[in-house]
Amino acid sequence: MRVLSGIQPSGRLHLGNYFGAIRQFLQLQAQGHECFYFIANYHALTSCRDAKQLEEWTLHLTAAYLALGVDPNSSTFFLQSDVPQTTELCWFLNTVCPVSQMEKATSYKDKLAKGITPNMALFDYPVLQAADILIYDSNLVPVGQDQKQHIEITRDLAGKFNTAFDSEVLVLPEPKIVEAVAIVPGTDGQKMSKSYNNTIEIFQTAKKTKKTCGKIVTDSTPLEDPKDPTNCNVFALLKLVCNEEELPEVEEKYRAGGFGYGHAKNLLAERINELFAVDRERYDALISDKDTLYDILREGGKKARNVAEETLERVRSAAGILTTY
Repeated sequence: MRVLSGIQPSGRLHLGNYFGAIRQFLQLQAQGHECFYFIANYHALTSCRDAKQLEEWTLHLTAAYLALGVDPNSSTFFLQSDVPQTTELCWFLNTVCPVSQMEKATSYKDKLAKGITPNMALFDYPVLQAADILIYDSNLVPVGQDQKQHIEITRDLAGKFNTAFDSEVLVLPEPKIVEAVAIVPGTDGQKMSKSYNNTIEIFQTAKKTKKTCGKIVTDSTPLEDPKDPTNCNVFALLKLVCNEEELPEVEEKYRAGGFGYGHAKNLLAERINELFAVDRERYDALISDKDTLYDILREGGKKARNVAEETLERVRSAAGILTTY
């Protein structure tokens, strides 16, 4: 099955990114699927206006995904901007997309509710996302339950195009609902998000990780008193990074008393540092070797363009668009 997913370069990777999405991407790759993973730098332009920052985040994500295990020999790993066919397909889809459908898009309405001034790119975001998916004849798109609407819009637009031009040129994808993971809490107890400035970054130093873990909000229960692990932000994170044998022991310590939140935070930092130690070494080597990063992206972009051009040739032919080059 051909799998497609992308991530916006909007900041540095954190635990929420890993447990919410990246870990599942690696599992799909290991299962032998034909995976297309891309960095959605065009999508980032809906909010980012700092060119140097966008370049930095793009290279960070490239090195980070490779360090975490995305294998360019097994998966096609590339930049969205290296496949211009995507924006061309977006225009074809715009010709069959009702304005009312975009006005009902959950992500667009959420942005308006937050007071964000909309632009046409933000309004048209789901159509470009549909083009990202359809240009590669994707079969499966891993998403969380809250993003299922995007796949529904993609299927609807593909169907509208096929019907409008009496063809079956666009493949209708299926959502692969990512196995539910308990919400990864940030240092303030809210969902871990760059927007809340409450993240625990993956590729930071061990010392910085310990310092960040020390900031996690807890209640004021004294060290000697028993504590309820089910209501503790630190324990919620420990559940993600401790092994099955250790976790019950930690839970018992919580309930027995004499185990303070400081102990729990130190343990959390240790486990995070252990989990990503090798990945951090790989990341440091990659981020300092930009030639290798560009070579990997260039090769991935070439593979992606070849697939995309085949799809677009069918689309142009179905719509009666002539080209002479």
